[in-house]
Amino acid sequence: MMKKSKGFTLIEVLISLVILAISLLALAGLMTTTTKNNSVGGRLTEAATLAQDKLEELRAVSWDNIPLNQTNDTPVTRPGIQYDRTWIARLNATNADIKEIEITVRWTDATSHSLRFFSAVSK
Repeated sequence: MMKKSKGFTLIEVLISLVILAISLLALAGLMTTTTKNNSVGGRLTEAATLAQDKLEELRAVSWDNIPLNQTNDTPVTRPGIQYDRTWIARLNATNADIKEIEITVRWTDATSHSLRFFSAVSK
C-alpha cells in the first residue's frame, strides 16, 4: 500500500516559478516606463516654473517698463538639462492699453520640447 504524500511536486513548483518570473518581467517593464514618465514630468514642471517666474517678474514691473520686443534670457541649467527661455511682449491689436506676453521655454533631452505661456497685462 502506498502512502499518500503531502506537499508540492517538483512540476507544481516549477510552474509557479515560471508564473512568478513572467509577472516580475511585466513589473520591470512597468518600472522603466514609470521612471521615464517621472523624468519627463519633472522636466515639464521645471519648464513651467521658469515660465511662471518670468511672468511674475514682468507683472511686478510697471506697464510702461515692459519692452515691446523679443528677449532671450540667459539659459538656465539644471542637472543634465539646459532650458532656453524667450519672451515677447506686444500691444493688443484691439486695445492699446493691453500688452500680450508670450513666454517660451525650450529644452532637449532625448527629443526637443517647448512650453509656451500666454498672458496679458493692462495699464
